[in-house]
Amino acid sequence: MKFSLNWLREFVDLPEKPGDLAELLTLAGVEMKKIETRGAKIDKVVVSQITSSSRHPNADRLTVCEVEDDSGLKRQIVCGATNYKLGDKVPLALPGAKLPNGLEIRKNKLRGVESEGMLCSPIELGLGEDAAGLMILAPEAKIGAAIGDLFPGNTILDVEITPNRGDLLSHFGLAREIAALTKKKMRAETRPLKTVKFAKSGVKISATRECPFFSARKIDNVKVGPSPQWLRSKIESVGIRSINNIVDISNFVMLELGQPTHAFDADTLRGEINVQLAREGEKFLALGGRTYSLRADNLVVADEERAIGIGGVMGGADTGVTESTKNVLLEAAYFLPANIRRTARELNLPSDASYRFERGVDPKMVLRASARATELIGEIAGGTAAKEIRVAGKLPENPGDVSLSYEKCDRVVGIAIKPKIVDAILSAFGLSKSKSTSKNGSSTWKIPSYRRDLQRDVDLVEEVLRAYGANKIPGAERGRYSPSSAADHAHDLESTWRSRLAAAGLNEVRTSKLLPRERFAFSESAIELRNPLSEDAVALRPSILAGLLPVLDRNIRAGAERVAIFEIGRTFIPPAGKEERHLGVLLWGNIASAPDWRSAQSRNLDLFDLKGALASVIPNLSFRSSNFPDLVLAADIYSGDRMIGFGGQLSPARASVPGAVLVAELHADLLATQSAEKFRELERFPAITRDIAMIVPEKVTHEEIQRVIENPQEPLLESAELFDLFTGEGGAGVGGGRRSLAYRLTYRDRSRTLTSEEVTAAHAKIRERLRRELGAELRE
Repeated sequence: MKFSLNWLREFVDLPEKPGDLAELLTLAGVEMKKIETRGAKIDKVVVSQITSSSRHPNADRLTVCEVEDDSGLKRQIVCGATNYKLGDKVPLALPGAKLPNGLEIRKNKLRGVESEGMLCSPIELGLGEDAAGLMILAPEAKIGAAIGDLFPGNTILDVEITPNRGDLLSHFGLAREIAALTKKKMRAETRPLKTVKFAKSGVKISATRECPFFSARKIDNVKVGPSPQWLRSKIESVGIRSINNIVDISNFVMLELGQPTHAFDADTLRGEINVQLAREGEKFLALGGRTYSLRADNLVVADEERAIGIGGVMGGADTGVTESTKNVLLEAAYFLPANIRRTARELNLPSDASYRFERGVDPKMVLRASARATELIGEIAGGTAAKEIRVAGKLPENPGDVSLSYEKCDRVVGIAIKPKIVDAILSAFGLSKSKSTSKNGSSTWKIPSYRRDLQRDVDLVEEVLRAYGANKIPGAERGRYSPSSAADHAHDLESTWRSRLAAAGLNEVRTSKLLPRERFAFSESAIELRNPLSEDAVALRPSILAGLLPVLDRNIRAGAERVAIFEIGRTFIPPAGKEERHLGVLLWGNIASAPDWRSAQSRNLDLFDLKGALASVIPNLSFRSSNFPDLVLAADIYSGDRMIGFGGQLSPARASVPGAVLVAELHADLLATQSAEKFRELERFPAITRDIAMIVPEKVTHEEIQRVIENPQEPLLESAELFDLFTGEGGAGVGGGRRSLAYRLTYRDRSRTLTSEEVTAAHAKIRERLRRELGAELRE
C-alpha cells in the first residue's frame, strides 16, 4: 500500500529524512518496497480550461480542443483523451516544458493540425498511475496558475503490509505504529463519536456468521460533483482515481481510517436492506460493468427486489452514485474475513475494500468511519444526515486477555529487558495492563480491538522485540558440531547427481507425484486415489517416467528440437504403495539443437548418449540385455554387480512422438554412496603410450576386454581407452562374426621417468593375457 508522508504528518511527527523512517519501519517488520518523490514543480505547466472541442479532420481517435491559460490567447491543442467535457480544467504543458518522463513539449503538427502544447494525464506529470485520460482538476483551480501550486512536493512510501497486520492499512494506523516506535504522541486522534440514535428497523442480517454487524445512514439532498482540490490531491497521491465527491469521500475515509464504506443511490433502493447469502447462479452487475454469476456461499447486500452489492467486495452498477443522485445511503459494516477472501478469489474480483476486509478491520472503527464520511459529505456535498443510524447485528468482542511472563520474555529475546521497558513498549502499542504483576513475574494485558493478531505470549514478546530493536541484541554462537546423518548423505548425493547431470547437458524438471486420468506409458499399474481432487490428480505414480513423458510431449509441441531431462523424486510401488526414491532420465532429438558451423551433419541421440549421461552418476556402470514392457533395446542397468534400474528405447507403439525416445529409471537408494573427491598434484613425470589392436569374436564385449586389461592391476598402467572399432561391410576384412578394436594404453610412474624397456615388459604381459583369456588375434 502507498502512504503519503504529508498525510502521515497530520497524525504524528516523522523523522526528517524519509530514509530514516523507512529503516525504522523495516527493522520493526514493516517492509519498505520503494520511496517515491512526487510533486509537480514543472516549469511551463499551468492550469487551463477547455472552451471548445471538435473532431480531428484527419484522425478518428483525436480531437481538437481550444483552451484558455490566462495569457489572453486561446490555444489550439490536439488531444487523444475522451474523459473531459467543456468547462473542465486540466493541466496544460506549454511549448518548452520538460515533463518528468523526459518528454519535451514542442509546437508541432499532428496529422496536419497544429498543436500548441499538450494536455496532460496524471502519469505524465508524475502525480499518479492513471494513464487512461486527462487529469481533471478541481473547479476552483485558478486558470493560469502553475501546476506546482496545486500539487506541492510530497514523498510516497510503498509499504509491504503482511496479512496479519490489517491495522496498518490506513494512514492513521501506520501513524499509530510510527508513534509507538518513535515514542511520540499522536498529533491527532480519531474524533469521538457524537451521540446518535440507533434504529433496528430498515436493515436486517440473514447471514449473521458472514456479517456480524451492518449499519446504514441516509443522507439527503447531496450535490454530486467534482471533489475539492485538497481531497483529490490526497487520494490521487496514493494511486486512487478521483470519480466524484461522494465516492472520493468514501475512498478518503478508507485510506485515512482503514474502514471501507460504500454509498448507494438511495432513490434506486426498494424496501428493507437484507444482508444475506446469494442464490446459486444469481446474476450480479458490478460497478465495473461486468456481470458475475454468484454462488450460494457468496454474501450479498440486497433490497427487496435484487442484490445491490457483493458484501465487502463491490457495489452494484444499478445503485451506484451518479451525477443525478440526490440522496445516498451510506453503508459501514464488519464482514467475516474468510468469506470476503474466498468470494474475491472465486469471482476474480479484488478491490481496495476486499483487500482490507479479508485481513480484518477494526470493529470499533466501523461507526467512526461512518460518522467521518457523513461529516465530510455534509461539508463537501451539502447533504443532510438522518438523525439515526439503522443497524443490525452486534460488533465482535475485543480479543481475550494475554498473560506475559517477564522471565520468558528475557529467555526468548536472549537478553534481560527491564519490566518497566516491556510495559512501556506494550502500552505504546495500545495494550493496557489489566492486572498488576503477579508474584511469579507475569502480567495480564488487554488487547486492543485492532490487534487481533496478538493471541499468545510470544506475540507480545515479538512486539517488545520489534520496538526494542533486534539490532540491539548481541550475537551469540549457538551452533555446535553434529555428525552427518543418513539424510545429510542422501541430500549431498542428490546434489552431486544434479550438478553432474546438468554438466552432461540435461535439464532438471519437477513433475507431480499424482497422475491424471489420461495415462502415458509406465503408469498402468498406478494406485488409484479414493477421493481425487480433480481429473488431473487421480493416482500415485509408480514410475518417475510417467511424469517425464508428458514433459517431452509439451516440449515437442512447443517446437523443441532436443529434449534432455532428468528428475529425482518419490514413486509409489504397487500394490502396497511403498515409497522409493528414483532417478529418471529421458533423451530425445538431435545431439545439438542447432547445426555446427564446422559440420552440416547432425545425428540423433542414441543409447550411447544415455549411457554416457548415466556414467556421470553411476560408478562401475554396465548395461546387460533384458526384456521390459514398453521398451525395445531394453537393458538392465548395473552398478558393479548390483542391478539398480532399467533403461532402453521406448517402443514406437508407446511413443506419440517422432524419433527414438531413450529412457532410464534407477532406484536411487541402491546407488553406491559416492566416495569423497580426491585431489592430487599435477604429474611431474611424462607418460608413455602404446597401442594394442586386436581381432576378437563379436560376442566379446568391450567390458570384458577392459577387465582383462586392468585385472590383475598393472602398477605402471594409468588408463586404457578404446579409440577405434571396425567390422567392415558384413564382417568383410576381418572375417565373419569378428571385429577389430584398438586401445590406447597410457603408462606412468609418479616418482620417476619410465624406461622403454619397463613399458615394453608391462605391455607384453597385457597382450599375453588378451591372447590367453579372450583368444584375441593381435595385430602388429
